[in-house]
Amino acid sequence: MAEQRIVVLTEGKSDPRAAKTATSVIRYRADEVVAVLDSTQVGQTSQTLLGVGGDIPVVASLGDAAAADTLLIGISPPGGKMPEEWRRVILDAISRGMSVVSGLHDFLVNDPEFVAAAEEHRVQLVDVRKNDERIVAKYREFNPDCLRIHTVGQDCTVGKMLTAIDITNQLKLQGHDAKFVATGQTGIMVEGDGCPIDCVVADFISGAAEQLVLDNHQHEILLIEGQGSLAHPSFSGVTLGLLHGVRPDGLILCYEIGRDGTRGVEHFPVIPLTRLRDIYESLASLLNPCRVIGVGINSRTVSADVAARHRESVEAELGVPACDVVRDGPQMLVQAVLDLQKELHG
Repeated sequence: MAEQRIVVLTEGKSDPRAAKTATSVIRYRADEVVAVLDSTQVGQTSQTLLGVGGDIPVVASLGDAAAADTLLIGISPPGGKMPEEWRRVILDAISRGMSVVSGLHDFLVNDPEFVAAAEEHRVQLVDVRKNDERIVAKYREFNPDCLRIHTVGQDCTVGKMLTAIDITNQLKLQGHDAKFVATGQTGIMVEGDGCPIDCVVADFISGAAEQLVLDNHQHEILLIEGQGSLAHPSFSGVTLGLLHGVRPDGLILCYEIGRDGTRGVEHFPVIPLTRLRDIYESLASLLNPCRVIGVGINSRTVSADVAARHRESVEAELGVPACDVVRDGPQMLVQAVLDLQKELHG
């Protein structure tokens, strides 16, 4: 997205999990966010609600957000359905001349009332997930000098995107030609390009993922955002299609400390990391030799001491470096990427 003055809508859902889109957009594009809109949390700041954003205010209405030109839908609910009560806020934004950006599966441009209002007020409706991908994977040749690293997960919402972005940013700071490849709505909002893999017709998921690599393999290193989990009963098909489309050289396995049930299907237990590592490596290596080179830990719900003990345990169990990129910084995983690059490319 070009630079904007954004109000992020999280009405009644302002916690880091429900509002993961808001949290990530604010984390990486805070200079463009003027306010968070949640009338139930007025007087708070983005930092107190979401853990990012410093003094960005939480406001009750669009009239309280100075000079904003964009309303961004800040949640990512299961199934991507828009809360019905948010319609009036979206129509209010349009009437004020604000464009609306959404990553939900309910497309703004399919709603006659929104479309008519947008035409009247000459504003844009941007559906990040809308796509017309119709490419079948053909095992097309990738640039052999481009290292492909893919973040994969034990479950949904464990930090796959954040880990990939932070590794990319650190690689860039160290002088490497690295590129974050977004495959979901929030990553696209942060990066400004990508493909919404979970909204691609099933036959074309691998082809769209393959094309994403072809569109970016002029770079030295690609960090490709993962989606879902091979162990998630709802979303494993998307995960596998993406895995086979990008044909990674290395994987970073992400998980959250303390999660004992699968998000959205809590009665289904999470799969142990060692077993899941073997499954990911086996399925990935059907198309390209691949192994897990590091572990990304989401330790947001535990103390630093508990996180440190988990890190040591996981490193001993899997034999690869592990860290929480927010709490520890990404350097250990950056080094794992560079070590693999040296091993494969000299």
